[in-house]
Amino acid sequence: MGVEPGAQLFDWQEPKRGEKAGFGKWKNPKSPYDLFIEAQGIPIHRDIGVHKVQDLPLKAWKRLGGRGTGIQLLGTEGLWGMYVVEVPGAGALNAERHLYEEIYYVVEGRGTTEVWQEGNPKKVTFEWSRGSLFAIPLNAWHQVVNATASPALLLAATTAPNIINIIRDAEFVLNCPYNFLSLFDAADTYFKPVEDIYADPVRGLAMRRTNIIPDILTCELPPDNRRAFDYRRIEPHMAGANFYMKIAQYKTGQYSKAHKHSSGAILVCIKGKGYSFTWPDRLGMQPWDAGHGDQVKKQTYEPVGMISAAPMRGDWFHQHFGTHPEGLRLLVFDGPYGPGFRRGGAPGGDAADVGAIDTREGGNAISYVDEDPHIRKTYEAAVSAEGMSSQMPVWVYSQRTPPEGELEPGGV
Repeated sequence: MGVEPGAQLFDWQEPKRGEKAGFGKWKNPKSPYDLFIEAQGIPIHRDIGVHKVQDLPLKAWKRLGGRGTGIQLLGTEGLWGMYVVEVPGAGALNAERHLYEEIYYVVEGRGTTEVWQEGNPKKVTFEWSRGSLFAIPLNAWHQVVNATASPALLLAATTAPNIINIIRDAEFVLNCPYNFLSLFDAADTYFKPVEDIYADPVRGLAMRRTNIIPDILTCELPPDNRRAFDYRRIEPHMAGANFYMKIAQYKTGQYSKAHKHSSGAILVCIKGKGYSFTWPDRLGMQPWDAGHGDQVKKQTYEPVGMISAAPMRGDWFHQHFGTHPEGLRLLVFDGPYGPGFRRGGAPGGDAADVGAIDTREGGNAISYVDEDPHIRKTYEAAVSAEGMSSQMPVWVYSQRTPPEGELEPGGV
């Protein structure tokens, strides 16, 4: 644990015989990133989630030249950061560069972004609008420009906490002159969308290598089927960054299996609406039946709301439910600690997709057969309130494979 320069110091007290040195208990100290974001003079939202980021208070952000608010959902501390920023109507944010990665999702508005390297006058400009997702190359100069008279709102996900906490000098992070030419060569095609789909090299799941997706609200998502029947998903790999993310969709009337993993993943609702349950694994797989339902946290959301899937210190079960005729589409940010690194282990060691494997088979996913009956009851009531009905087949609650002659939904 590092000590921040200027921190209050105390005389060391030698422990008496039979006593242990140190305080024993303490309050978590503020990290260099905490101090940096607090110094920006903007509000900071700290909670398990938020129903809509559009409802968060915005305050003038002198460094960026717009209005904004910081977001640090519980469980992401030190792992990665978020913020929303409003670009003035017919205006622009201040040009900036930084040694941390940055991903933007356009919540509202339309405009352009200019990107260039230190010492190179050539600028690459691309357009964006509501639903666009794009990445800023590491340490490249960039400026976000609003093309309309109304304010635009952007949601940013960054690795600023990682870099600032390690380097511990924000001025260096914001003013380093090095050009990462291997990540951004200022080619005219750099921000041309690429739609080719590949298998990601770690887990073999569908991925796209593209630095911008013009509209993730309508882009095609390949079948995945790991979280639920007819579940669709793709991973955008952008700007050569370590930042891991995916776009996923649950079909109308279907919901995910509960599963658990360490902290870091944030689910952002971009289409439809719904809610999530999340609870620590110490409550067991059926917390309501065990009398612990009051300790289960629930977060509702609509575009653009979000939840920390496994808050606090991780290993929380979480389960997601769409309650809209169009289903539920999510943008999921994991930060630089994607599934290939989150669980640790030596290079070349064995790993498995435990979040997609049922607990009965040694994984971390709760089969519909084993889930708390409260889950089904509340979901059926929720979709009924919206004039719909559950599309979950009845057999999933009594057996783990479909009856003979009956295909699983989606034909998988």
